[in-house]
Amino acid sequence: MRADDWGQDGVDSDVPNVARMYDYYLGGLHNFPVDREMAQRVIGAWPTLPAVLQLNRAFLRRAVRLLARQGVKQFIDLGSGLPTVGNVHEVAQGEQPDARVVYVDIDSTAVLHSRLMLVGNPGATVLQVDLRQPEQVLNHRDLRWQIDLDQPVALLAVAVLHFVPDSDDPGKVMAAYRDALAPGSHVVLSHASQDLEPEAAEKVTQLYARSGNPIQFRTHADIAAFFGDFDPVDPGLVLPNDWHPELADAPLIDVGGVSGYCGMASKP
Repeated sequence: MRADDWGQDGVDSDVPNVARMYDYYLGGLHNFPVDREMAQRVIGAWPTLPAVLQLNRAFLRRAVRLLARQGVKQFIDLGSGLPTVGNVHEVAQGEQPDARVVYVDIDSTAVLHSRLMLVGNPGATVLQVDLRQPEQVLNHRDLRWQIDLDQPVALLAVAVLHFVPDSDDPGKVMAAYRDALAPGSHVVLSHASQDLEPEAAEKVTQLYARSGNPIQFRTHADIAAFFGDFDPVDPGLVLPNDWHPELADAPLIDVGGVSGYCGMASKP
């Protein structure tokens, strides 16, 4: 079923939506014509973008797989978006059946479909909360039901912080999350960067600004700062295909220069 057939009240099908555009890039059906039109404009400026986002999702699965195999059983996925193949709970619970996952997203469509997906899974839930409000996220009753913040947690911020502008102080937001995590916890993130393809990044920035969903590309140093004083996990903040390719569940795609970095760091 395509999004056009939902007939949901309160879903604005006349304005492009970041979550639905992302779904379109990944080949999903949870998007409207307005999302597909804007996404095609972005692809025109950055033709490899769908492949880049596939690499990003593959990184997410590898990171969750690595952590679960190391015994991590608690995951908080910030800006989780619309459900797609290889969701965090599927990977984590495939390795650790008693793993607990909390998805966090402000988008009503993403939350609705996540709730439908999680019916019958007591070890996973979704919150409709703005990730820029870490106190509301971390003190939410449903999160505390699943997550013990006195024990190690994997905090995932994958392909989301570039939608948090400097004016919202994402560094302060991430510091609040880091401070709340117990020793032995991890932060996993990926983020768009203009380092390798500055012209494409500028075009994409302009398109997203016109869509009402601004995106902010950042440098390698800016992205690394989101880890704070956590210890980088080998191989550090790198291009997606350079991060533990041995954990891949499918052949990695070579798309040449990739405008984004990914990595993990742990709390001492």
